[in-house]
Amino acid sequence: RRSGQYTMNHDHSKKTPDGAAFDRAGSQDSLDELAMDDYWKELENIHETRGNNHEERVALVVKEPDEGELEEEWLKEAGLSNLFGESSGDSLESVVFLSTLTRTQKAAVEKRVETVTQTMRKKNKQHQIPDVRDIFRVQNDSKGKVCDGSEPSTVRTSENKSETQDGTKGPNFSLGMDEQKSPPEDMPFSDTDINLEIPFAEQAANLKDSSIGKMCKGGGGDTLLPNFRLPKDKTGTTKIGDLAPQDMKKVYSLALIELTALYDILGTEFKQQKAVKIKTKDSGLFGVPLSVLLEQDQKKVPGTKIPLIFQKLIAQIEEATLETEGLLRIPGVATRIKSLCQELEAKFYEGTFNWENVKQHDAASLLKLFIRELPQPLLTVEYLKAFQDVQNLPTKKQQLQALNLLVLLLPEANRDTLKVLLEFLQRVIDHRDKNKMTLKNVAMVMAPNLFTFHGFGSKTIEQSEFVMAAGTANVMRFMIQYQKLLWTIPKFIVNQVRKQNTERQKKEKKDKAMKKLLKKMAYDREKHEKQEKTPNDADVPQGVIRVQAPHLSKVSMAIQLTEELKAGDVVARFLSQKSGNVQTLKKEEVFLYEIGGNIGERCLDDDTYMKDLYQLNPNAEWVIKSKQS
Repeated sequence: RRSGQYTMNHDHSKKTPDGAAFDRAGSQDSLDELAMDDYWKELENIHETRGNNHEERVALVVKEPDEGELEEEWLKEAGLSNLFGESSGDSLESVVFLSTLTRTQKAAVEKRVETVTQTMRKKNKQHQIPDVRDIFRVQNDSKGKVCDGSEPSTVRTSENKSETQDGTKGPNFSLGMDEQKSPPEDMPFSDTDINLEIPFAEQAANLKDSSIGKMCKGGGGDTLLPNFRLPKDKTGTTKIGDLAPQDMKKVYSLALIELTALYDILGTEFKQQKAVKIKTKDSGLFGVPLSVLLEQDQKKVPGTKIPLIFQKLIAQIEEATLETEGLLRIPGVATRIKSLCQELEAKFYEGTFNWENVKQHDAASLLKLFIRELPQPLLTVEYLKAFQDVQNLPTKKQQLQALNLLVLLLPEANRDTLKVLLEFLQRVIDHRDKNKMTLKNVAMVMAPNLFTFHGFGSKTIEQSEFVMAAGTANVMRFMIQYQKLLWTIPKFIVNQVRKQNTERQKKEKKDKAMKKLLKKMAYDREKHEKQEKTPNDADVPQGVIRVQAPHLSKVSMAIQLTEELKAGDVVARFLSQKSGNVQTLKKEEVFLYEIGGNIGERCLDDDTYMKDLYQLNPNAEWVIKSKQS
C-alpha cells in the first residue's frame, strides 16, 4: 500500500494542474526526477519508522485564529502591544521605536493596527488609541515620502521638529548614520552582492517602482545557485551572538516588522501560526522540547547550547568517515533504530550506552529521527510556514533576505541547533566526490525531516506534499549553501537599534522625572571617575581612543586612530604586551567590544575599521575581553 501511495504521489507531482508551486520551482531549478526520488524515498522511510514507532503520538494542534487575533499577536511580538487595548497609555518606548522605522516598515505596522482597531470596534472594545493616528500622520507636503512620525504632534516641540526633519532626509529614511541616500539601482552593488545597508523591503519597493525587477533565475545543479556575497563593511559585520540581549530584543522586533513589510511589498501573505499547548515529555531524549533537553544537559555540562544527544550523534557519524556512499540517504534498519532509541533513553545520561553497536547509517537515522520527533518543529510552529513560503518570493536574492530575517526570529536554542546541523550538512557535502551526496541530494533528504511536521495534522501535509516537495528542498538548499550569510545581522537593523538607543536617551533626558536621577548619576559618575583616575575626554586628545583590557597585563592603552587601524590590530597590540604572570590568552579567545553610546554591547569582527566605527558611535567605551567574561 505504501509503495502504491509513493508512486501515486510521484506521478501526481508531475501531472497535477494545481501543483503550480512544484512546477515553477521545478522549472526554476530543474530539480530532476532522480533527485526528487530521494525526497519520496526519504518520506517512505519516515512513514515506516513512524508506523512502527509512534502510534501514540499526540498531534500538535495549530489553532485557526479569529479575525484580528493574528494582527494583535503580531503587534505583541513586535513589542508594540501598547498601541492598542488597555495598556495604550505607556508608549514612550513605542514612540521612540516607531520614529526609527522606514516607510515600508511603518506601512506594515499601520496595516496591522488598522485591522486590530476595526476588530475592537466591532467587538465594542473601542479603547482610546491616542498615538497611532498622530504617529502615522503623513505630512501633506512630503508627497508620499517617509512620514515623519517621530512622536505625537501634541507633544512635538519646534526643537524636536527640526531634529526629526534632519533625521528623515531622502526616500530611504536615513537613520542619521552613513546610510546611502541613493536608491539601490544606482548603487555600485552587483547582482550577487547582498546589500545590508538599505532595508530589504525598501529595496523590493524600489525594484518594483523602477520596473527593472528582473527575475534572477538559474538552472539546476549546485553550481548554479548564485554566488551571493556580503560586500565589506568598514564598521564591521555584526553576527548573531555579537550583540547584548537587550539589543537582540530590538533586533527581533525589527526583523519581524521588516519581514512582514517585505512580504507585503511582494504580495505574499505572511502568517504566523499559533500552536495550542499540548502536554509534552519533561525528560528523556526523543520527543522532548529543546528547552527541556537543554535544561537537563546544562546540569551535566554547564553552558551547553546544543543538546548533548544531538552533538553526540553528529560526532558518531563523523567518527566513521564522511566518505561513506549514500550517507544520510541510506536508512538504518527500522527495528534496530527503535531498539537503539529505547536503549539510548535508558542509558545515555548514565553513560552506560555502548556506542560501538551503532552503525553509521543508524546514527544518521537517529539524528533525523531526533529532528522529526521534536514536539515543535526545529523551525518552530510560528515560522515553519513562513520558511516554506520563502520559495514563493520572486527572486533568489529576496528569498535569501527573507531567510536571513527568519533566522533572526528563531529562539536561540532552535537557531543554535539549526546552525550546528547546517554546518554538519556542509561537511557531508564537502566529501561529495566520495559519498555522492551533493548539495541537491542532501537538501532532498533533509527537507522532509525539517518541513513535514506531524503536528499540522498529517492529512493536509499529505495532500500538498507534491506541491511542497521541490519548494522545501530548494529552501533547504539555500539554508545550507548560504548559512554564513544567514547568521549576519543586517547593518540597517543594527543602525535602527543605534537610532532607537540614541532617541531613547534624548527622550529620557527631556523627561522631567528623569532629571533628578540623571543629576545623581552624573554626580556618581564623576566621583567614580575621580577614584578610578581614568582620563576623561579632556585628557584624551582628538582622534585617540582609550581601550580598557581589565583581564590582560596591560590594563589600558591610548590608541591613535588612523584610516587603516582595525579592531584586530588593537587586540594584537595588547596581546604583544603580555607579561609572564597573566594567563596566556590566544588571539581567537579575545575580542574588542564596543560598549555603550548608541549600542548596548557589540563584539567587533577583526576587520572593523576603528575610525569609521568611532564616527558612528563617538560615545562608546572600548574594552578587550573574551566572549565568556
